[in-house]
Amino acid sequence: MLDAVLAPAFTAWGSPVSVLEVAAFVASLLMVWANFRVHPVAWPLAIFASAAYAGLFWGSKLYGEASLQVLFIVLAFWGWWQWLRGTEAGGSALRVRRLGTRQRLFAIAATLLAWPLLGLLLDRITDSDVPYFDALPTVASITGQILLGRKLVENWPTWLAVNIVSVALFLHKGLTLTVVLYALFALLSIWGWRRWQALAESEPA
Repeated sequence: MLDAVLAPAFTAWGSPVSVLEVAAFVASLLMVWANFRVHPVAWPLAIFASAAYAGLFWGSKLYGEASLQVLFIVLAFWGWWQWLRGTEAGGSALRVRRLGTRQRLFAIAATLLAWPLLGLLLDRITDSDVPYFDALPTVASITGQILLGRKLVENWPTWLAVNIVSVALFLHKGLTLTVVLYALFALLSIWGWRRWQALAESEPA
């Protein structure tokens, strides 16, 4: 069945585009739109898009990205619950807010430390030709997803960095439609960052 949905449906910019890539593209754009609006429907859309991309990336031997999508599905259920039922330390409902300086530095350090470790793992146990290149957006995406689930503004600059690196990675792999999607994601990350900054300032502490 995976071979059927990975079969080329049409060609864009000289590269074949599959039905699975189109479905993932559309669901991902809808997901980002819902995230802008802090709407919980973003999470079931994320689950569908992640499942589609897991199949697509596995077929392209991007095993780090494929495994990440499986983790994304788990984190999406967690994030969905957080947005519907999650609370802050004082027991109030989650609101859009910022990380403290110490928390921000911890998130950056944890991501940078995990990157070479995952790259080494992919290099040793898979036939990936870009293990470290694959590992960087993988670990940064986990950071971004956790921040998003907790409605933290810093998820958007994290996604901006992930999307810029991913554009280069997917271009290398010839996933043309996905390159376009992640380039759009990079631009939308800037928009989302500005929108959530405004929300953080307007919502009561």
